[in-house]
Amino acid sequence: MVAYVAVHVNVKSPEKFAEYGQAAGPTVAAHGGAFTHRGLVHEILAGSAVYNRFAVIEFPDVETARNWYSSPEYQALIPLRDAAADVLFTLAEPPS
Repeated sequence: MVAYVAVHVNVKSPEKFAEYGQAAGPTVAAHGGAFTHRGLVHEILAGSAVYNRFAVIEFPDVETARNWYSSPEYQALIPLRDAAADVLFTLAEPPS
């Protein structure tokens, strides 16, 4: 069953974030994932959040999403990601 990684982002360094994005995108594709949504947060309708961007990545299943996140090639990018932005990653699948 399809799985989604929702990413909430607050960019700290636009230059580093652009570098991270260029490097991270190919790791997603190599693991069968695809970005389905990307955007800037326009407003918070309920609750509170510190994130100003979001993305949704679709994977064929939960296991594939986990394999991508834990892959050596993605793990190597985490120091760059953390220097570029504060992030929240969540993994979800549609209810059955």
